[in-house]
Amino acid sequence: MHNAVRILGVDPGLRRTGWGVIESAGNRLVFIACGSIETNERAALAERLVCIHEGLAQVIGELRPDEAAVEATFVNKDATATLKLGQARGIALLVPAKAGLSVAEYAPNLVKKTIVGAGHAEKAQIRMMIGVLLPKACPQSHDAADALAIAVTHAHHRTSAALRVAT
Repeated sequence: MHNAVRILGVDPGLRRTGWGVIESAGNRLVFIACGSIETNERAALAERLVCIHEGLAQVIGELRPDEAAVEATFVNKDATATLKLGQARGIALLVPAKAGLSVAEYAPNLVKKTIVGAGHAEKAQIRMMIGVLLPKACPQSHDAADALAIAVTHAHHRTSAALRVAT
């Protein structure tokens, strides 16, 4: 593809961090790979964060994305869970930034609206639309499908995201 940009999408989570890589050239999207990094729920928090760090570093090293996009933190009523998610999200922001990639952030509702057309879509709807937008994609988990959705959202919004950073 001419002028293709390889985008890594990351759906951060302490139990599972989803990742997806696509290439975007104009309005053409091509699926490259996706998966999820699972941590041991019985391991210490620091060990789980190291697992996420190493997994994302391996994905970046192998697939060589040009840019990254991470879903913004979803705040819920459980402050402890939100804090732990924030720590996993910090790793998801840090790893691509340390690799020299620009990192954009997108709110969950914007991702859903971009992919499905509604800001309160269900995970099954996102997964179905990922199958339409990226026919060769075969995400094995909702986390991987969500990560691909984040990458697609970045492909659609990356020019405006770059303008916001520049100003």
